[in-house]
This record gives sequence, C-alpha cells and structure tokens, in this order.
Amino acid sequence: MQIEYRWGNGNTETLRKDAVELAALAPDVIVATGGATTTYVLQATHTVPIVFVIVPDPVGSGFVKSLSRPGGNATGFMQFEYSLSGKWLELLKQIAPNVTRAAVLWDPSVPAGIGQYAVIQSVAPALGTDVFPIKSTNTGDMERDIADSAQTANGGLIVTANPSTVFHREQIAALAARHGLPAVYSARDFVGSGGLASYSADFLDQYRRAADYVDRILKGEKPADLPVQAPTRYELVINLKTAKAMGLTVPETLLARADEVIE
Repeated sequence: MQIEYRWGNGNTETLRKDAVELAALAPDVIVATGGATTTYVLQATHTVPIVFVIVPDPVGSGFVKSLSRPGGNATGFMQFEYSLSGKWLELLKQIAPNVTRAAVLWDPSVPAGIGQYAVIQSVAPALGTDVFPIKSTNTGDMERDIADSAQTANGGLIVTANPSTVFHREQIAALAARHGLPAVYSARDFVGSGGLASYSADFLDQYRRAADYVDRILKGEKPADLPVQAPTRYELVINLKTAKAMGLTVPETLLARADEVIE
C-alpha cells in the first residue's frame, strides 16, 4: 500500500491546492479530516471514494444526502451532534459557577459555526448566562475581543469547533490563561496546550473506525452505501493546574467523571 499525505496547517489555499493534487493522483480512497478539507476534496473529485472524520454537519454542509444513505462518493464520521455544544456551557458553569456572561469564539461563515452557537444560545437562559459571539477568523480582532471579554465581571469563554480555533489553540489557551478567563474547549488538544477543560468526541477512536471504512471500500464497498456514523465515545479532560492558577475549585464529582485530569 502506498500512502500520500498532505497537511494544510489551517490555510485554506493550501488545503484547496493539496486536495487537487491528491485527487489528480487517482487514489483508491482519500481520507479527509474536518469540514474544510472535505469541502475541497469533494470539489476536486466526484469519483474517488472519500472517508471523512471530525466533520460537524455533513448533511448541512452538503457532503451527503442523508446520514443513513450518503448517496455520493463520500461517507465517514461526524464530529458531534449539535446538542453537545450546550454541554460546553453546562461544564463552564460547573467549574466556574460565578460566570454570568460568556463569549463564544466561533466562525459564522460555516454551517457548523451557526449550529453550535444556536444551541449554546438556546441553553444559556436556563443556566443564568448571557452569551455573545466573537469571530475566530481574524487573530488580531480575536485577541482584542478576548481581552475585552476578560474585563467583564463574571466573564467566561467557550471555544467552538472550527479550523481556525484548532490551528490557533495554543494562542487561545494562552490568552485565556493570561486574562484569567475560565474557558471550555471543543477538543482535548486545547487542554493539553494549557486550556482549562474540554468535552468532545474521542477523535482517535474516529480514525480507528475510519480505517475500517477504508478497508471495506478497498474490498469493493461503496461510500454511498456506508452510513455516516455519530461518535460513540466522548471524553472529559480537565487541567487542574490551570484551574488552580485561576483560583477555581473543580468539584470532586466532576473530577470523578473526567477521563483525564492534568495536574
């Protein structure tokens, strides 16, 4: 087996170019990570089988006709169901109960950004919290807006899932720590970079399951007939060192539920 790979580093032009290059090689299958990558790969080929992973909204993004019957040349694994987004605010309130106003770092230019923010908005009143958006697409504006949010009494931060936040995760985690802003993230990588806490699907598990789909496609099955699958495993990660630096006491009940605690 010969494997060709490309790494876009969060740059849309690089992703687009790499997708065209890989499609031109006419491989037996392409594995695509994330919604942006999947978009460009599907634009580059309508015939090469594609298995995507960590995609928030494959139907809303137009990648497949339905979850049960994808219908085209792509199938794969969802990043999460939108209802998960509400749990980020719940988690933030559990760790920092004094938070009454939370900034939401999002990308409004993609369907997944709109969906995540809508769910967070819907649960906010019941949790006694006001939420407001911050765009993640401009790093200069993002830095200023996070700093401004930190000046608000009882402020907090939720970092949604999109390529720009993942690419700038170390910068975002450092900004939240510098300003003492309690923050909950959409992936464990943020917590490894010093972020406070995350709740997300087990993405390594998605790649393992994607390998099974690749195997089935190489043996003759069609993406159109392989259902898109939702996550089956989720993980809660808490950085206790960051919590202590912010003067936060994480409830023992929450620590007992955590899949990983960084001390």
